[in-house]
Amino acid sequence: MATDAVNNPAHYTGGDIECIDAIKAAMTMNEYLGFLRGNTIKYIWRFREKGGVQDLQKAEWYLSRLIQELQFDPFTDPLE
Repeated sequence: MATDAVNNPAHYTGGDIECIDAIKAAMTMNEYLGFLRGNTIKYIWRFREKGGVQDLQKAEWYLSRLIQELQFDPFTDPLE
């Protein structure tokens, strides 16, 4: 089975918990939303010089995750 470098990279899924879930558990909600927003910006910022379309796909992944979190809890203020 081929690995998916954007949605399910093998180096982030080892063990019993996925890395993104451990990051979320270690942060407050506002910190986590900032992390998602920052990674979205990072991948859009660098796509021309480094990862091309794959970086845009990673940005999309982080943005989708951010949207999911805000839809789940619309009262969370990501700018607090």
